[in-house]
Amino acid sequence: MQFGDYRVEIIPDTEFWLDGGAMFGVVPRVVWERVCPPDEKNRVRLNMNCVYIDTGKEKILIETGIGEKWSAKKIEMYGIRRERPFAQSVFELTGCRPEDITVVINTHLHFDHAGGNTIFQSSTPYEGGVDAAGSAVDEDVPEQPRPQFPNARYLVSKSELEHAEAPHERDRASYVPENWQPLQESGQLKLMPDEYEPVPGLKLQTERGHSETMQTWRLDRGGKTMYGFADLVPTRHHLDPAWVMGYDLYPTEF
Repeated sequence: MQFGDYRVEIIPDTEFWLDGGAMFGVVPRVVWERVCPPDEKNRVRLNMNCVYIDTGKEKILIETGIGEKWSAKKIEMYGIRRERPFAQSVFELTGCRPEDITVVINTHLHFDHAGGNTIFQSSTPYEGGVDAAGSAVDEDVPEQPRPQFPNARYLVSKSELEHAEAPHERDRASYVPENWQPLQESGQLKLMPDEYEPVPGLKLQTERGHSETMQTWRLDRGGKTMYGFADLVPTRHHLDPAWVMGYDLYPTEF
């Protein structure tokens, strides 16, 4: 869609499943199951939406989804049912191949927001719909991840990277170093302040809540405003202040 003088597209990644109790915190299951029916493992279905912005000079991705570097065990754990590689979704909705993306922005480095930053070396680059990256990974065969967007600058706040590299026990499982270390090695990772404006009208701001260092984004163009809450408000059901995720580190702060 056209948003002022920028083109904006929503890029869905694959669905996945997380524990409903963790997603809804202190809200009893008898209440939340009315709006999010769980499966037999008490998990609720979630989806990940990334955002593409074309400014005319930059082709930007905000978030890269859960990625394709998962073992069969983790695919089953998170209920990942990938229908197509993320790069194919980007191509089908924007016409861009991975090498065309010039900026990747991560609001934070949790695996469901930064997992697509990198892919395994053995993955076949997307070429008109052919890609082997969506298959399960054999845990016994070590593979080396590489940047999925070879010409992009990857932007993340310095505060978030520092926390990701020294997480506490509460959120350690959410950080997977292979989602950012290859970017450091390639020189593509650029550390940003807690508030910054990568292109005119697009502002990133750190919002303490889900974590201390997660950022949200705001786009102002043509008299219109679009706001990305990231995991501050992960679903429409979380608009109610009482419906705060168990994953949040600062649930009483607004």
